[in-house]
Amino acid sequence: MYPEVMLIPMREELTRAGLEEARTAAEVDASLAKPGTTMVVVNSICGCAAGKMRPGVRLALQHGTRPDHTITVFAGQDREATEQARSYFAGHPPTSPAIAILRDGKLVYLLQRSAIETSTAPAIAQELARAFDTYCAKTTA
Repeated sequence: MYPEVMLIPMREELTRAGLEEARTAAEVDASLAKPGTTMVVVNSICGCAAGKMRPGVRLALQHGTRPDHTITVFAGQDREATEQARSYFAGHPPTSPAIAILRDGKLVYLLQRSAIETSTAPAIAQELARAFDTYCAKTTA
């Protein structure tokens, strides 16, 4: 684990954008029990992938359609919270960073590290905006 002081800017890059930080398994479960869509961002200290992921998430949150809720866990630091978040991604290998969208606690979308590390921040934002339109748009009856 890294000294917390090193992580503050990486945590704040997402929390300043409005994501709620979940640092325990109970906080993850409480967030994912909320009705609607929730984006879960698995943050990471990795400079190559996470350094593009965080700005991509911030850009995507400027899109007109967004998830109802947004949370972040920090891989390698808040292990209990990260393991609990990943338990909702059943059938997918754990990677960090990663970005998931869940609807009513069920996984509907997952952007893994392999796609993040080969993209730019604007491309990540564009992909997330597409996912928001697909999975988070409100329907009218």
